[in-house]
Amino acid sequence: MLKLTGGPAVDKRPSIRKAQLLKQSPQNVCDILDCLDDLAEEQDEVSVDRVIHAFGSRSYGPCLIVPALLELTPIGAIPGVPTFLAITIAICAVQIVMGRRHLWLPGLIGNRGISAEKLKQGAEKLRRPARWLDRWFHGRLKALTTGMFTRIAAAIVLLLCCTVPPLELLPFASSGPMLAIAAFGLALLVRDGALMLVALALSAGALGLGAYIGLWASEGGA
Repeated sequence: MLKLTGGPAVDKRPSIRKAQLLKQSPQNVCDILDCLDDLAEEQDEVSVDRVIHAFGSRSYGPCLIVPALLELTPIGAIPGVPTFLAITIAICAVQIVMGRRHLWLPGLIGNRGISAEKLKQGAEKLRRPARWLDRWFHGRLKALTTGMFTRIAAAIVLLLCCTVPPLELLPFASSGPMLAIAAFGLALLVRDGALMLVALALSAGALGLGAYIGLWASEGGA
């Protein structure tokens, strides 16, 4: 079972090669998974802060992609994990909307850790779709991934995060908004404006589903 711990992760001695890899900014989804694998090999538990530091506090895309993709793996089936991941994403999204250059997480979240074994398993399950994403999505309509469009995307991500806790009550329902969030993150990472438009379409569907379930729940409780 996945264990989210509140204590700091225990570092092992990283090799020089891996230390250099962690300093490089990821250019695609496979780069992100490579970085997660490196972190898992160097630590018994990988904290959220360690992941943010590895990608760089200015890297908006990975900070949205990583939690969203983890929710789409078996890790997301553990009760409470989707909501925790949504809160993490929401904190990052708020800072993007505000135009902060460096992302920050409170210690209550940043010090939380996931076991290296579970992280490696989750990353491995994402390898095949990651290769497909990297092959098809790349820089197009780059203007839609900069400036005000980035803040608009972050605002939509924030709305999507708000739908996750109620959707978690239904099996796999929270994967809808997380898929849209992952699309936004990938669009920002590879500067693909066409993918940004796809993410908007996915968001409309996810928000519609969240609104429908909210109305259904309110009517059921009346």
